Amino acid sequence: MNIHEYQGKALFRESGIAVQDGVHCISVEQALMAYDSLGSQVVAVKSQIHAGGRGKGNLYDPDTGNLVMEGGVKIASSRGKVEEYASNILGNRLVTKQTGAAGKTVSNLYVEAGCSIAHEYYLALLVDREADSVLIMVSTEGGMDIEEVAEKTPEAIHKAWVDPLDGLRDEQMTALADSLGLTGSAHGSFVEMIGRLAEMFVGLDCSMVEINPLVRTEGGTMVALDAKISFDDNASFRHSWRAELRDRSEEEETEVRAKRSGLSYVKLDGNIGCLVNGAGLAMASMDVIKLYGGEPANFLDIGGGANKESITTAFGIILEDPNVEGILVNIFGGIIRCDMVARSIIDASAEVGLKVPLVVRFSGTNHEQGKEVLESSDLSVITTSTLAEGAEAIVGAIGGRD
Repeated sequence: MNIHEYQGKALFRESGIAVQDGVHCISVEQALMAYDSLGSQVVAVKSQIHAGGRGKGNLYDPDTGNLVMEGGVKIASSRGKVEEYASNILGNRLVTKQTGAAGKTVSNLYVEAGCSIAHEYYLALLVDREADSVLIMVSTEGGMDIEEVAEKTPEAIHKAWVDPLDGLRDEQMTALADSLGLTGSAHGSFVEMIGRLAEMFVGLDCSMVEINPLVRTEGGTMVALDAKISFDDNASFRHSWRAELRDRSEEEETEVRAKRSGLSYVKLDGNIGCLVNGAGLAMASMDVIKLYGGEPANFLDIGGGANKESITTAFGIILEDPNVEGILVNIFGGIIRCDMVARSIIDASAEVGLKVPLVVRFSGTNHEQGKEVLESSDLSVITTSTLAEGAEAIVGAIGGRD
């Protein structure tokens, strides 16, 4: 689950992490009132979407497609500029490297007081599952070009691994501050901030916290000028307050609908729809599709308790994607019976009007009966016994390798 910057800044304040004063706005009028209330001649007018790269993004008119303004984050030094920028941002479509060409419509703004910046840094905390640790990354090269820094000069990014049970050690905090070349009050300010961030990360069950830029002010204070926060959905039962932060308009409608039906669905950019039971098997299915030259159009795990209704929903969601040219069904029968899935596939295909090639691979409970049900039906379907055969068949059915 992702949240907006203004929501992340509120969590930072609660955790004692230094941020600038700011106001969340949903209208131009509110943006002007925010400017008046902040008492800062210079403010940042920031688009709020669940994607990075806002500063280098472009805003487009959703009706005409015309460019409205370059940059989704603007520095305003007057009330008139706040009005201009807020008018150009709200209701228009922001396209960044992370949104894809479709972009995201901006419905929220954050007007934030200006800051005397002496230097910009980069800071991120992530879950490193291979190391069973929280990974902290820092760099002196903060700002909008951090991706280029990571690609061209990876040695400029310094790392530390933290055991979530033991917490961040004093020597690690000091070493991270030293790696940024911080001295004096800035050194102490960073050590205090990173300690609180590490506690917040674990305490709130975050999966990512990114601050870009983290800045050192002229007075030697470290201030978070950004706040990208993602939470681990598996821990939501411990944090009922998260529901209030969720912005459904920022989420894929199909993903929301899939979740309501007990499905795990993530849209991808390929042309082969995948319907699988089990997250690991779904990942393996996508890997094998790519191995045979295809591109998966989605991750879709129907789970172990799937029924006709959820399978019909799954087929419908897959076929809503105009890029889908074929579907691979890969089922390992355990609690779920392959013959039941086969009958559900037949019913679902008739209900949604399946018109693309379909390949089905069954293994496990009643897999032979499941194949017989499909092969004796009027449904145009290719059945296989192995995942490799299934992937090769669906890639071939839609035209083979690129």
